[in-house]
Amino acid sequence: ALMLRIYDVCLLMLEDVARVTEVIAQHDRDLVRQLRRASMSVVLNVSEGSAVRDGRRRMRYGDALGSALETRAGIEAAVAIGYLAAMPDALRSRLRHIIGVLVRVSR
Repeated sequence: ALMLRIYDVCLLMLEDVARVTEVIAQHDRDLVRQLRRASMSVVLNVSEGSAVRDGRRRMRYGDALGSALETRAGIEAAVAIGYLAAMPDALRSRLRHIIGVLVRVSR
């Protein structure tokens, strides 16, 4: 049940990322491609992890964690370089939630 709840949060995060990448796309299409790939990977790996067992499950959740961290870093970099004024609060909150759960379940 935990992963189903986090999966829904992942889908909302994907929507948030789609909105910010519209702005980032005016400056850096490569970063947009990387952010879309990383954020999509979070959703796909969480889903895949919920379908497998044992070490493979931890590995998928670990991959999802890496992609969530990459997503956060890419958006923070876009803010740092001036492509975005700030990371939207909802996106920051969702990423914090996703990362927190994935850290616990990937150990």
